[in-house]
Amino acid sequence: MNSFLDEPDDPWNDFVTVLATDPSVPEKARPHLARWVSRWRHAGGEESATATMEFFEELGRSPTLQDWQFRQAVQGVERFSRLPSVPEWMRVFDWPGLADQAVALGREHRTLLRESVSVSIVAPDSETPESPDAIHQRDRIPVPGEAGMVAEVIDRLRRTIRQQNLAAATERTYVGWVRRFARFRLRRLREPDLDAFHSHSASAYLEFLALERQVSPATQRQALNALAFLGKSVQGIEDLNFGFTPARDGSRRPPTVLTREEVRSVLNEMEDPWKLMCEVIYGAGLRQMEALRLRIKDLDFGQGTITVHDGKGGKHRVVPLPRALEPRLRAHLSFLRERHLKDLEAGGGEVHLTESLRRKYPNAPRQWAWQYVFPAAALCPHPRTGRIARHHLHENSLQRQIKRAVERAAIPKRASCHTFRHSFATHLLESGIDIRTIQSLLGHADVSTTMIYLHVMKRPGAGAPSPLDLP
Repeated sequence: MNSFLDEPDDPWNDFVTVLATDPSVPEKARPHLARWVSRWRHAGGEESATATMEFFEELGRSPTLQDWQFRQAVQGVERFSRLPSVPEWMRVFDWPGLADQAVALGREHRTLLRESVSVSIVAPDSETPESPDAIHQRDRIPVPGEAGMVAEVIDRLRRTIRQQNLAAATERTYVGWVRRFARFRLRRLREPDLDAFHSHSASAYLEFLALERQVSPATQRQALNALAFLGKSVQGIEDLNFGFTPARDGSRRPPTVLTREEVRSVLNEMEDPWKLMCEVIYGAGLRQMEALRLRIKDLDFGQGTITVHDGKGGKHRVVPLPRALEPRLRAHLSFLRERHLKDLEAGGGEVHLTESLRRKYPNAPRQWAWQYVFPAAALCPHPRTGRIARHHLHENSLQRQIKRAVERAAIPKRASCHTFRHSFATHLLESGIDIRTIQSLLGHADVSTTMIYLHVMKRPGAGAPSPLDLP
């Protein structure tokens, strides 16, 4: 017996009577609807619309609750709300709208189709077909001598990349793709000779990425470029045809941009040197590594400029040094100067330089002008030479600091270090600065790259308002 039956003037008896005679409710569903209504009333949901929403929000947090169960609970309470003795808010509550919020997406829904419905597995020809699970299991097992064979391919790739003086980021990306491709050939395709480059093997790997791994079109093109470099530049194959076309990609995704108020909120949640570094990035439009690699000689307070050496694509450019940061930058450099002098007295004071620069300028590693603007707190050995010196701050530490600051500022955006650079360009456009000038400051080779910021201004395009904002 339900406890509500003992209360005077309780509508529970009326609800049970109506539910038992309602032809639209299947007989086997009636006890379940009554049970949901009982839980709702025990939780105090009958008191107000707010209490009802709290009950269903708590119900929706259950990971084992099916969507039809949630809708069933709403259905039961909605039938209870039809009784003549219930409060007025129950009659006007949007019960169908609440039930519709719980409709789950099926495996063939267009949002989940590519993730839930798989396609055939790429496998070598064999008389005995293998199951997908068996193929995936084999993909995780190294073949005998795999490490040596893959290392030999990677070594040839690195030599070619450095002969062509490609960027270090490009080398790391290509090495990653070629290493995964080599393992795919050894484990999935069972090709023991990695010295021979086959277009059909590359095509199989690209199809594997597109169909099984479901990587984005941009990632497909990145892998295609790495394998094309391996085939043409490393293996020397002139006529290379993979027979694979990467998936079509839409227009470039608009960048995440913070408003001026949001920038201030994030910066207020940070401490130096991270705060000062982010202010330099935002104030001068620098990339992350460009700011981390700044050296003392790159700051010109007299001219009010910052010189960026070896930026993306090996380019050099000059950007304005924010005048508002000059006092803090001078104080920061004064502190670093004192620490550097103490390092010299202790027999240290060296900064990491490339071997070519060390040969050309033997005294440069100990000179003040070559020190980093944002140096690490501790000395570290060079991974190859073992020479002890001071390096710049690690980019991962900067990224962690920004992530924490964004969370503390309660900004619901996927903001990162590069977001300050995006905000720099967008805010200059909003203030009326010519787009060609911004292109030069950002170091873009093509103005079309800079034009993407036209779409994220407060008044994108020609400044037309939204129809909802019209009088």
